[in-house]
Amino acid sequence: MTHTQFIAEVSSNHNQDLNRCRRFIEVAAEIGCTAVKFQLFKIDRLFAPEALKDNETFSKRKEWELPLEFIPVLSQECHQRGIKFACTPFYLEAVAELKPRVDFLKIASYEIFRFDLIKLCAETGLPVVLSTGMATLAEVDAAVKVLKSTGAKDFALLHCVSSYPAAAENCNLSAIQTLREKFQCPVGWSDHSVCEEVIYRAVYKWGAQLIEFHLDLDGKGEEFKAGHCWLPDGIGVVIKKIKRGILADGKGEKVPVQSEIKERDWRADPSDGLRPLLETRKSLKKQ
Repeated sequence: MTHTQFIAEVSSNHNQDLNRCRRFIEVAAEIGCTAVKFQLFKIDRLFAPEALKDNETFSKRKEWELPLEFIPVLSQECHQRGIKFACTPFYLEAVAELKPRVDFLKIASYEIFRFDLIKLCAETGLPVVLSTGMATLAEVDAAVKVLKSTGAKDFALLHCVSSYPAAAENCNLSAIQTLREKFQCPVGWSDHSVCEEVIYRAVYKWGAQLIEFHLDLDGKGEEFKAGHCWLPDGIGVVIKKIKRGILADGKGEKVPVQSEIKERDWRADPSDGLRPLLETRKSLKKQ
């Protein structure tokens, strides 16, 4: 089993509060995450005018935007706490705005047709993570070809189900292996199920190398009520158990571990089938 990275997706649960953003980073580091990811979008460049017109649900998401001036602060906070800072750009200029600050870029499932955006992300030379929710294998293939043709060498894919929340029976985790075999790159699971069994299965059965999950601090984030966000205590236990399980994998070499050494002398001797070995019995007689 390879090391699994855990990415805490803050999404729009930051409530445009810098101190709350910093708390997300602190908590993510405490529960064992590898990275924290935010999203950088402008609502009027995310939805068409027809979608925004007379649609309060979408127009209210103006309040979900991450202020651009937060980016340097969040980057510094992550690096001070020893975890990576990542962000999803949703408009072209965002790529250049993020490039000096992030450790990797994430391309959202809804942007998989945005070859212009994918190309710009690849051209930064930064690692790129591409989410594949809703996509067919052919659509993923087209996006990966753009990444490769633009020089991306360090990229990973995330299988996910773009429903919020996603029912366990719809998660189709075996697609992780399909993507890995097809594209020969790291593949992970972007979770919307908030189901620990799904995450365990993704890691232990299907070898997910990345686990991305939506995190909220307290149930007060803008997206928490939709039902796809984890709280720290819940996901913290999952991460701890997975890391403990991965430690049990070892290096694969069949040799006795240190804690077994003293027991080797107490194996049954082939001469009479009794324990311990004859040589060990000699030392017992001297005691």
